[in-house]
Amino acid sequence: MLETQEEIIKKITNRARLMRKHALIMALDAGSNGAHLGPGYSMAEIMATLYTAIIRHDPKNPAWPDRDRFVLSKGHGVLGYYTILAECGYFPVDLLKTFETKDSPLAGHPSIHQEMGIDFSTGSLGHGLSLGLGLALVAKKDKKDIDTYVYMGDGECNEGSVWEAAMAASHFKTDNLVAVIDRNKIQSDGFSRDIIDMGDMAEKWRSFGWHVREVNGHNVTELLDAFHKRNRPSGRPYLVVAHTIKGKGVSFFENNNAWHHKSLTSDEFIGAMMELGYNENGEDVFK
Repeated sequence: MLETQEEIIKKITNRARLMRKHALIMALDAGSNGAHLGPGYSMAEIMATLYTAIIRHDPKNPAWPDRDRFVLSKGHGVLGYYTILAECGYFPVDLLKTFETKDSPLAGHPSIHQEMGIDFSTGSLGHGLSLGLGLALVAKKDKKDIDTYVYMGDGECNEGSVWEAAMAASHFKTDNLVAVIDRNKIQSDGFSRDIIDMGDMAEKWRSFGWHVREVNGHNVTELLDAFHKRNRPSGRPYLVVAHTIKGKGVSFFENNNAWHHKSLTSDEFIGAMMELGYNENGEDVFK
């Protein structure tokens, strides 16, 4: 039976909340290695929406040739990546507890493990769009109905290679390429406007020939509409500028760049869990 729009929105919202819970546990278990909680938390609704309702994929057949492709260009956002892959069934949720431990496949940046749903090793900022463009061009050459999704941070748009890829994508009319910019306005060294002020991000991309949509990156209804194929024009690459809050979901994480990458104490863990609606054992207090 097909799910209703209301059921899909509820499923995505529940997944995003679970992803934040899993990420907290991962960060605590990582100990002194720390974790990128801020970047991971801003991604939750976007990643839950993509993997629940937009991207064509099959956890039971990760190498399915006709699957859509996903590139996490902001590789430090792995907390928002591993958690949705686990929720989709690519690997057991318990494996998340091995994050950043010796011999774990779940490193601080994604490393290719196709059987786990990770097609590409990424993390060198500014390179993901070029990779995604190559994938989109191959799909067009092979006449395959395959879309490529590239998830970028707004800070990495300081990199010149992003704009080289943006120009080429427009030139080659790669309308099977969808980019997402996580516009949380903070990067590792501080507020993005103070590092390099990008101004009106959407207008910059439009001037490069992209079709651009701006949304609230935490509003599932807006995200579903933005990613729907009916809103993607033919002949042009498509960009969703998702305005987000870094650390969204926990008050002392939000817009606090100290949580770009940080170790989590037990007291902070308990406080964050309570804000998400869980007790210190991870049990849902709303049930």
